[in-house]
Amino acid sequence: MSLDVSLLYTAVLGLLHVPLTGFVALYRIQHQILLFDGGDKVMGQRMRAQANYAENVPIALILLLALDAVGAPALWLHALGATLVVSRIVHYITISTNPANTLPRVIGMAGTLGVILAAASWLLYFYLT
Repeated sequence: MSLDVSLLYTAVLGLLHVPLTGFVALYRIQHQILLFDGGDKVMGQRMRAQANYAENVPIALILLLALDAVGAPALWLHALGATLVVSRIVHYITISTNPANTLPRVIGMAGTLGVILAAASWLLYFYLT
């Protein structure tokens, strides 16, 4: 069993998590916000952007790893992985810089949920057949 494809996206998304968290930490330091959002709207936006990433990426990666483990075609795994990476970047940039611009947020979230739905459905199909 080779997990080459899913491990690639696990690494890429893990590396992306570092600057997302760093942007929150840096803003905290610059504005001396110790807990929560300190009533700062921008801090709240950055926190939610990072938290949304932390909430959605792990389940997507678990599903991607499971698909890889059961032998899903590499092309499909790359399609799901690349969609997830692009979707998370679009969502993060939009929610942390201009959350009123809802179209990119919706596209980013739809891409993320689409990956989760497709991967979960595929695994269920694999299990049932």
